[in-house]
Amino acid sequence: MSESGLHVRLRQAGPIPLDVEFSCGQNELLTLVGPSGSGKSTVLRSVAGLYQPREGRISCQGDVWFDVAGGVNIPPHKRPVGLVFQSYALFPHMTVLRNVTAALGSRPKQERDSRARALLSLVHLNGFENRYPASLSGGEQQRVAVARALARDPAVLLMDEPFSAVDRRTRRKLREELADLRKLMRIPIVMVTHDLDEAIALSDRMCVIDGGETLQIGTPDELVKAPKTARVADALDLAQFEPKQ
Repeated sequence: MSESGLHVRLRQAGPIPLDVEFSCGQNELLTLVGPSGSGKSTVLRSVAGLYQPREGRISCQGDVWFDVAGGVNIPPHKRPVGLVFQSYALFPHMTVLRNVTAALGSRPKQERDSRARALLSLVHLNGFENRYPASLSGGEQQRVAVARALARDPAVLLMDEPFSAVDRRTRRKLREELADLRKLMRIPIVMVTHDLDEAIALSDRMCVIDGGETLQIGTPDELVKAPKTARVADALDLAQFEPKQ
């Protein structure tokens, strides 16, 4: 029977310790939260195929992407993953439109332009097609990055600190747009964030990671009101947390 959603189990003693296990369902947004250096970005890179742990298994929509015991390791370019980086990672010499069409290589050439324009419309960038990244604000560059990630028709969307490089007002707007965009996509979304407010505002569930180890998974309400251990509360820095009104 095919398993929908994303399922991740990663283990290794070093060099980056990992003892992580979680699932993310269809149309679910799961945030990975915890202190800096806790392994959150390594987990995303493992799902994308950019890092290979020593043990573990990763499957998505019933397809096995990585399984050490079974000798499976699908290369990154063959994994249907949309990846959005903190640093945008746009091609500076390409227009906005070309940045998106570059990710549409699997589609017939005659379809790429119209599909790229539709994706730019989806992220509210109509009229920006011929601009270059250097002429865009941080928020606009991140919207291009999201459109490019979606151009791959991904089975899962991975976002690594996607809003941390923009100002608070832009961050709030991008959060709202992501919440709206989710309603149009029936795929798992896994996001790394250091911002507890952001995690609470966007998440269906949160996965607390510290020292490369999964400590607790639950809804934002469960984790904030009932952390399982003092270590979970410390990893979330709940002593300093003040809910935003």
